Amino acid sequence: MPDAVPDPVATQPVVAPLTTAALILVATIEAGGEPAVRDVLPDLAAFARGIDFRMPGAGLACVTGIGSDAWDRLFSGPRPAGLHPFRELRGARHHAPATPGDLLFHIRGERMDVCYEWASRLLTRLDGAVRIIDETQGFRYFDHRDLLGFVDGTENPVGAAAQAAALVGSADPAFAGGSYVVVQKYLHDLTTWNALSTEEQERVIGRTKLHDVELSDSVKPPNSHVALNTLTAPDGSAREILRANMPFGSFEQGEFGTYFIGYAADPDVTEQMLRNMFLGSPPGTYDRILDFSTAVTGTLFHAPSADFLDAPPPPPTLSGTESVPQPASAPVAQAPVPAGHGNGSLHIGSLQESAQ
Repeated sequence: MPDAVPDPVATQPVVAPLTTAALILVATIEAGGEPAVRDVLPDLAAFARGIDFRMPGAGLACVTGIGSDAWDRLFSGPRPAGLHPFRELRGARHHAPATPGDLLFHIRGERMDVCYEWASRLLTRLDGAVRIIDETQGFRYFDHRDLLGFVDGTENPVGAAAQAAALVGSADPAFAGGSYVVVQKYLHDLTTWNALSTEEQERVIGRTKLHDVELSDSVKPPNSHVALNTLTAPDGSAREILRANMPFGSFEQGEFGTYFIGYAADPDVTEQMLRNMFLGSPPGTYDRILDFSTAVTGTLFHAPSADFLDAPPPPPTLSGTESVPQPASAPVAQAPVPAGHGNGSLHIGSLQESAQ
């Protein structure tokens, strides 16, 4: 199990309760926008405090993540040990694409208006400095179910186990209290899924649909979602992540799905789960849920500690007319989600156009 976070480190609200609403923004930094991004980082917590004071009990929790390429454009000094671009996966039948993303803003609350207010304050400060390439407005669906009808997040660790699973400890002391977060947008083929019997759906997931009980090993198929996402370390302990998934949907676009958000102290845990899902374990035994749920985005970020954001390290040192390092070109096939398309927003106001 990962080691504990040192006590003096103030963390972002990674280990926060699931809420009824979420607004997830993925952005790229425009050329020359780096100073504006750096300038806003120490004020992010103040945005939340001001909104909390006006709307107590709204459960506002905001986490900021920074992508691998953007890190070198924003900061000098060491990098988080596990930070790298999202690794595309191509299985025999299914594909996990790698898509652009310099910044992640994961905003949660019991009301969508508080999420919107925090994002509005942020993007007012970043006007012209960033471009929103994906906006997803998520919602709680009945008793924490996804749109496939199954309870999502049952096996999430809680308490100290959640902190150990999600937060970097003393193994990387310069970044203790941070977290690695993988985000993926999955679109569901609900017509095909709903044509399955309940018993067949349960074999795909590995749990019962009504009562949310894991199937016994004698019944649970090896290519079920639960089987392929259960990892064990060599010492027999569980290798866990903290999921903050949210359903989303757009009736206009006809797109419905799950926005996967996985926090981990070690990104390899999440990546191993994805390798199991898309490549199979053993190879070829891919996750059957992928026959009904297609990944259309994939990005890895590091969400540093609150202390880091309050006092970020200096920017990269430039000499002469040298420009700020630019990100490596993204694979041609990995285009960002166009603004205003498939954002799962149900059109409760869009922040994409306002940030461009």
